[in-house]
Amino acid sequence: MDRGLSKKDFTGYEYKEVTVNEEQVSFFLDCYEHFGWTPDANVPVRNIGRQCTIQLKRDRKIINKTELTRLQRHFEACAAELAALEKSKTTMAVICSLASGLTGTAFMAGSVFAVTATPPAVVLCIILAVPGFLGWILPYFIYRKLTASRTKKVTPLIEEKYDEIYEICKKGHSLL
Repeated sequence: MDRGLSKKDFTGYEYKEVTVNEEQVSFFLDCYEHFGWTPDANVPVRNIGRQCTIQLKRDRKIINKTELTRLQRHFEACAAELAALEKSKTTMAVICSLASGLTGTAFMAGSVFAVTATPPAVVLCIILAVPGFLGWILPYFIYRKLTASRTKKVTPLIEEKYDEIYEICKKGHSLL
């Protein structure tokens, strides 16, 4: 049974599965292409929440495979550092906002206990309610300010990482 293929046309492939955020699918597909990987048309991209799983394949007999693999690992390390830098934009802001909200809740609980005490301590209730409300209002502003500050510091580092990734991809492309 001849399907139009001769023995010369046989290609053995190696396969790789990559899970990335859905907004970075194009970036990763473009980058992995420079290391000899192509999307496997036989397996569709799977979405799991905001994550996408991509199936890739490349010729097992690709030239410069060792160097391409080394560059690919360097790319993957840079991509992980890039993800950590992106995540660091909001980490401290979330922690400080949550701490402020919890502190406000503690003051508000003290205010409620003060007003429900026998006899009610209305003055203490008011004194505790003011920082309680502030603790509930300030997290929004704390989050915005800390996120903006951290983004300003991290953006040049992120740009440097992208430049490093593009240099790695350029080297990989030249090896192909």
